[in-house]
Parts: sequence; C-alpha cells; structure tokens
Amino acid sequence: MTASQESLNHLLQLLEIERQEELEKHLEYMRNATMEKRIRDGYTWFPARTIESGYGLGEYPFLVLERTTNTGKTHMFSSGNLVSVFSTEMENDDREVPGAVHWIDGDRMRVSFFSDELPSYLRYGKTGINLVFDERTFREMKNAVELVRDSRNNRCAELREVLLGNGQQNFTMLNREIIISGLNPSQNQAVQSILEADDVAVIHGPPGTGKTTTLVAAACELVKIHAQILVCALSNAAADLLAERLHLAGLSVLRVGNLSRIDESVIQNTLESKLSVHPEMKTVKEYRKRAEEFRRMAGKYKRNYGRAEREQRDALMKEAKSLTRDARKVEASLVTAILDHSQAIVTTLLGSIHSTIHDRRFPVAIIDEAAQALEPGTWIPVLKSDKIVLAGDPFQLPPTVKSAEAVRKGFSITLIEKQLASGRKVNLLDRQYRMNHLIMGFSNEWFYGGKLVADAGVNDWKLDAESPADHPLEFIDTAGCGFEEISGEGSFSLENPGEFRVLRTHLLRLASQVRPEHDPQIGIISPYRQQVRYMKESVIADPLLSLIPSLTVNTIDSFQGQERDIIYISLVRSNPSLEIGFLSDTRRMNVAMTRARKKLVIIGDSATIGNHEFYRALLIYCEKKGSYLSSWEFLD
Repeated sequence: MTASQESLNHLLQLLEIERQEELEKHLEYMRNATMEKRIRDGYTWFPARTIESGYGLGEYPFLVLERTTNTGKTHMFSSGNLVSVFSTEMENDDREVPGAVHWIDGDRMRVSFFSDELPSYLRYGKTGINLVFDERTFREMKNAVELVRDSRNNRCAELREVLLGNGQQNFTMLNREIIISGLNPSQNQAVQSILEADDVAVIHGPPGTGKTTTLVAAACELVKIHAQILVCALSNAAADLLAERLHLAGLSVLRVGNLSRIDESVIQNTLESKLSVHPEMKTVKEYRKRAEEFRRMAGKYKRNYGRAEREQRDALMKEAKSLTRDARKVEASLVTAILDHSQAIVTTLLGSIHSTIHDRRFPVAIIDEAAQALEPGTWIPVLKSDKIVLAGDPFQLPPTVKSAEAVRKGFSITLIEKQLASGRKVNLLDRQYRMNHLIMGFSNEWFYGGKLVADAGVNDWKLDAESPADHPLEFIDTAGCGFEEISGEGSFSLENPGEFRVLRTHLLRLASQVRPEHDPQIGIISPYRQQVRYMKESVIADPLLSLIPSLTVNTIDSFQGQERDIIYISLVRSNPSLEIGFLSDTRRMNVAMTRARKKLVIIGDSATIGNHEFYRALLIYCEKKGSYLSSWEFLD
C-alpha cells in the first residue's frame, strides 16, 4: 500500500467520525426539541399554508409554502437544503415527504419533490417543513475515496499520487505566450499554467482578484483544445455563477443538477430546459400523448369481458408500450446530442455523479471553491477526469467540520492546502479590483505576504460623503462601555445589543452624509448567528433603519463571494475572561473584512480581543492607517 493509499484510509476514518457527529447532533436535536423550540430555532416551519402547487421543469411537483407563525424571524433553511414536508392531520400516518428547497423569499419557500406525484394529503392543511440530515453526501464521498484509494494502473491512480504529494507535477510548455485582452499579467500566467499542466494546476485567488474571470478565460482556451470540459464548485450558487459567466463568454453550457437547487438565471442552460425547447420534443410529446390515449381506451374494458375484448385490450396496451419505448428512445438520443454538443458541463462536486453524466470522462475538470471543499468531496470529480485545476483561497472560509476530533486529526485540511504545503507550483492572482487599498492592507500583510496590489481603479476610492472626516477604515472600540456579550434565548450563540446600538447610531449618521443619489449598498455582518438574528429583527422593527435601501444583515458565511460599498462587522465578544471563541478563526474574519469596497467599520471590545495576536495587529493597523474611534462618540 502506497503512502497515498494509507492517507486515504485515514481520511475514511475521519469521514466516518464526522458523519457520526453530524448525524447524532441532528437526531438528538430533532428528538429532544419540542415543536415550539424547533420553530423558534428555525429548524421547522409550522404551520405553513400552501400558496401555489404544480409541476416544474422535469415534471417534478412543487409546493410554495408560507409560514403563518414566527413570521419575519430568521431560520436555518436556505436554497438547496434537503427537507421533509409533513401534515399533522394525517391519522395513523407519520410519513414525511422528502424534497429540496428551491428558493426562499421572506416567509415563503418553494419546495420541489423528488417523487412523480404531489402528495395528495398535503391539501388537508396544517402543513410543516423540517430540515433533514443529508446522508447521501457522506455516502458518495466515502464511495469516491474508496475508489480513488483502490485505483491501480490508471489515470486516477496517477492523479492520486500527484495530488497527495507523492508524484511529480509535470508541465508541457506551450510554444506561445498567453496574452488575453482584459486579463492582467498574473491572470494570463494562471491561464498559461492551466493549459501547460499535465496533471494538476493550482490557482490561488485572494478576495477581489478576479478568480472567476480567470477560470472563465481558461475554460474558453481549454475548449479550443478539448471538445468538452467539466466545471465544478462546492456550492450551487458558485456553480450557477460559473454557468452564467461561461454562457456569457459564448460557450455552450450545460448546467447539470437537481432543478430545485438551480437558480432561475441559468435554468435555460439545464438539460430539462434545453429538451423542452428542442424541436424533436414535439415527436416525444406526441408519442406520449398517443400512448396515454391507448391506455385510456384499454382502461375502459372491465374485469368481465370476453376473448375478443381481451385481445383488443392487450393490443391497445401493447401499442401504448411501443409508443412509450419510442418516446424514450427519441428522448435519449436528444439527451445524448445535447450532452455531446455542450462545451462546458457545470455542476457541484456531488453533482458530477449525476445520472446524465455518470459514465462520461473529461479531459479537464476545473474545481472552484477548492479551499472550502472537504477533501473527500474533491475526489468525486477527480475520478472522472484526466487533469485537475484547483482554484480557491485557503485564507478565506475553511470547510465546515462539526467534529472537533476530526478537525484535530486533519479533516479540515483541503487538497488545495496540501498543494501549497508540498511546494507545488501555485499561481497567485495578485491584483485586486474590489476595495480601497486601506481596507485591503491588513489582510494583504497578514495573509498574503504583502503581495497584493490594489488596481488603480479602486486604490483610493471611497464614499462620496459630505463629511471630510469620512475614512475608508474605522474601528469603534467599545471597551469600558459595559457592553458585555449575552447568550441568546434558547441558543448557544451570543449577542451584544449594546454593540448594535453603537452600530445603529454610526450607520444613521453616515446615511445622512452620503448623497441619496449614490444609494450605497450596505452589509451588516457578524460571526455569531444569534447577533445576526438580533440585528435582523432590530432592523425590521426600526422605523429609521428599515427605510435605508440596499441594507443586508447576515452571517459572515452567507456573505462569502459577495461585496458591498459599506460593511459593518459586529465582533460581539466582550467578557472579563477575555475569551474570543469563534473569533479565533481568523480566516473567517478575512472574509468579513474583504467584503467592503469603499468603507469598512469594525465594532468590538479591544480589551477582550486585544490579547489575540491577530486582533492586536489589527488594532495597531487601524490606529496607524485607519480611524480609531471610541463608542462613547455614538451613544445618545
């Protein structure tokens, strides 16, 4: 057994530890929490009434449900979640019908079901929705790791050795230099490296450096060489963005996956949508229509009929089956044609084993968000590909791992991190196009060795505010104000109402200084879900804040990949024990700080956070390069 295979055996052990941890936590919560608590915590919507029902693309049934209690409150549901829909009025029947969240808009949720028929009993009323543990993801990751581990004398075995640092990273030099209009030198070099790599290319894209732009450009070059490539991302949102950008770049794109998890903006690129507008589908529909007519005619014969009637019924059923076979045959040929003519097939990591592409191999697989993906998930598309492109930023959000034991034993270390650690050739995108250089500065020094440069177009930009004292970077210190953190009601998370009071006053003052015609986009974020919940509810109830346009409140994780003109960060932690807990995940803070384009305002207690080297350095940076303020200036 090679060192790589031993490493994968260890990975399988950690995967099982994580699966057990997640399953036990979910089951324990759902078993012990009352309906009222699940509703309050946002794990259940109940009661919910049906607003709309029907059949979507692919003829899958859907329901649009609206919760009628706990309205306006935050919850744990998001697009793509697996759920179960139930009715409390079913006597002697506790079935919960599985489905997936298509979209959520306020207190309304669209759930698409995996069955062919819409559950009839849901019309009885008192419907509810529960969040469900996703066992399938663990099963597919385990299967992928086992297949990679057991590979012998094939391309997967070769890639395994390279990716795990036990094989040589090889390149075949091109006889030309890649210079693509609109790309900067580091982006062009990244594209060149992708084309020249024989096995693995690694693209390190810090915030705002145009990683997606680079990958799209590389994809356009790759399809000139190869008929078809695979493009994957960890999340559906990232896969949708890639599909949209590749489509706009002029490629023939096929977005593969569960329709309930694909955004409306790229529905046109799905197989179901392309089939629905294909001229030959008229033939398929006609076959199916005639087959249904024959079945209906055959169904008119009752149980007691003679030989002639029986023969007639059998003949009708035989014709119906023949037409159905013809319909499937034509549809299958259409599916094959659409697949064959697609230059870029885009999906999530798990979606790369979708039934429509299950048996396909690809000359190249681009894997975006590789620094957020658990290693077992990354192996899924590797199994189907001859060359791998890993793209991401190990200094932003890490993979989500629930088990402390699994983290301690290395489960959160990603494949792209292993490339960086093993001295592989890595292409750093070094010019950022998002934020003022003062906002970028601290992250650049702490995480990226000062290698990033702000593009001239954003280097000095700031809000067009009337106040000459306005500064792109501000730290508001709450030390000495008595704003200690508190535990949220019925929650292990934390909130800090006093900190939000300061934020509110600062925001209202700033809003009065910015010219209305500029209408800046504003984000308020926090590492703590309970603080986000508190702030959301406060904004909704506040007659002044609720009038501010383009104001979004959410967790740091939810802001990954997004940006705003103004970002407020509420750090929350303030306690005599000087514990910072969740804040010690500095990569999460890197994400938070780099969401801002023109103004970043951080609010926290220097006495609590200042003992940590990261935050001590941040405080020093804000004093030297930014504006360091006291919260007393914002207490009315």
